[in-house]
Amino acid sequence: MANDDKRQKGREIVGKLFKDGPVGEMIPMPKRFRRFTVDHVFGEIWQGENMPIEERSLITCAMLVALNREDEMRVHFTGAKNLGHPREKIEELIIHAAHYAGWPAAVSGFRALADVWPPEE
Repeated sequence: MANDDKRQKGREIVGKLFKDGPVGEMIPMPKRFRRFTVDHVFGEIWQGENMPIEERSLITCAMLVALNREDEMRVHFTGAKNLGHPREKIEELIIHAAHYAGWPAAVSGFRALADVWPPEE
């Protein structure tokens, strides 16, 4: 796949997940690193016919909870919301992760979720 194709496919995924926000606006990063993120992460890794974007989103959220990466959880919880996942599904994902990744990681996950998607919505 040519670089322009990767960039276009990456931009499409970014648009679905973040409404064109985090990669360019919400997260300060050098242009070169942003290009790697769009072209490689979203233009290659998030592509593929064997797993839809919705599943990739949930897997990413679960891994970020397990790794206890709150800032990235906020970004990808927003993406999951934008893809139409109900908040209850993300809550269940965090509860499930607690049993494998630990309670502190789950508490961080709920804190990050509350920051981007308050329970009363």
